[in-house]
Amino acid sequence: MERKNKRLQWAVHQKRWFGKWHLYLGIIAGAVLCVVGLTGSILVFADEIDQALNKDLFRAMEHQRRYSIEEIATLVPQKYPGKKVDYVFLPKEGDPNISYVCYNFTTEEQFFINPYTAALTGKRLHHSSFIGFVTELHTNLLMHGPGQYIVGLATLCLLVLTVSGLRLWVPQQYRKWKQWRSVLTVSFRSGWKRQNYDWHNVLGVYSAPVVVMLSLTGFALTFGPVFIALLFILTGRSPQSVQQIFGQKSAWGQGQRALTPTGAATVARAQFPRAVIRGIAYPADSTAAYRFDMRSDGVSKEGNRIMLSIDQYTGKLLLNSETDFPNIGNSYLTWLVPLHLGTFGGLPTRILAFLGGLVPLLLFVTGFIIWWPRFKKQQGKKGAVPPRPPKDEAVLQTIGALPAARYFLVYFKKGLKYGALLLGSALLAGGLYGVLSGIVIEPALFAVLYTGIPVIVNVVMALLAFLTGGWLLVILKKPVKGLLKYLSLSLAILLVFLPFVLAIALLSKNLF
Repeated sequence: MERKNKRLQWAVHQKRWFGKWHLYLGIIAGAVLCVVGLTGSILVFADEIDQALNKDLFRAMEHQRRYSIEEIATLVPQKYPGKKVDYVFLPKEGDPNISYVCYNFTTEEQFFINPYTAALTGKRLHHSSFIGFVTELHTNLLMHGPGQYIVGLATLCLLVLTVSGLRLWVPQQYRKWKQWRSVLTVSFRSGWKRQNYDWHNVLGVYSAPVVVMLSLTGFALTFGPVFIALLFILTGRSPQSVQQIFGQKSAWGQGQRALTPTGAATVARAQFPRAVIRGIAYPADSTAAYRFDMRSDGVSKEGNRIMLSIDQYTGKLLLNSETDFPNIGNSYLTWLVPLHLGTFGGLPTRILAFLGGLVPLLLFVTGFIIWWPRFKKQQGKKGAVPPRPPKDEAVLQTIGALPAARYFLVYFKKGLKYGALLLGSALLAGGLYGVLSGIVIEPALFAVLYTGIPVIVNVVMALLAFLTGGWLLVILKKPVKGLLKYLSLSLAILLVFLPFVLAIALLSKNLF
């Protein structure tokens, strides 16, 4: 009985702590998450929407022979020498009437080329289109620079909101096994306030796997350089090797004649005869190289993404992502965006990603309806937050009075428990996200990997915070318990995750 009471007392304490995070993050990041979520739902079907709204740009009448992408890349500079084109792209495979799209990265202009006549059928500024506007709003809130980091931190807040919401919900129900059915449904016989409360809980619980994956992959996309650097380190490669891989130049010489895109494509197709060339980037200057973006068949419905870099004069292969990237780097390149948009599993997971983008708005509205009456009622009242139960307070005081080493050990053990729960939750979230498509293992493993990277970064932050607070140890002559608790919990969670993250990173070629 005593052990059971202690467990319940700790649950009450954690409910208060998690409750504050859930409330304040919901208020601070809620509006941003609503915008990011809604625009993300639109972008799940961006290609279909863009092509439906601009049929005159994307669609062409079928003729006898369709030019290949390398032929178009060769013809466009010849037919339109006054137009600067940096990249040629095939928006959709298998559709004989889809036009090629050429990009000018400096001006953000898009040129649409008839695939049968190589004629210019139209142009536009990408950011002026509906999908371009939605993309900018989703990725940086129309604020280049700081906007993308605001979005990235908001996605991290979404992850914390989801985890803290589940933690608030579970302790109330874990003893009532017979009532699980009632707490996972909406009571339509109750009043509208009770129904709103039920909807908030039900939406949060059922959408958690998808929302967790969307927030993890969104965070990884925003802070891609950090993720890539850590992935290289985990596989024993130096982060500087990324720059070396991408920094190779063409062997320029006086009077040398550059290959045409068709000539360079011959080298690319020889490397991967069964792959499809989706995009060709022209050399930016006399020392730059051609870049080919290719797709081959794979577990993901989007296939495996391959990146090749070819010397514009000699045709020498300068970069092959399949061999030059660590295995986990290739997996990152292939899976990250499809996981974020749900395209890895086809239509079922795209629908899940679309619905997942709507969840932040629904939870924000239902959460506000729950919070606002309570906030108004508590105004002017002291002790709006109910005091801890006496026994709970006594337990915390007892832990706080422990010597530093024992205090560290107590929270280290708790951290191991939290780490195991977090690891299991990541595996479950990824697996459930892909279950409708029959692709379960890969999303589950990537969920662990993408959770493990922030766990590693968090330990670095905890160490820095602890070392920075060391001067207080000298002045006060006693350890700062809050920093010690943060460090012990962080190290314990890392200890749980690190073996799995390393295994995934090192064995990725056999896993994906």
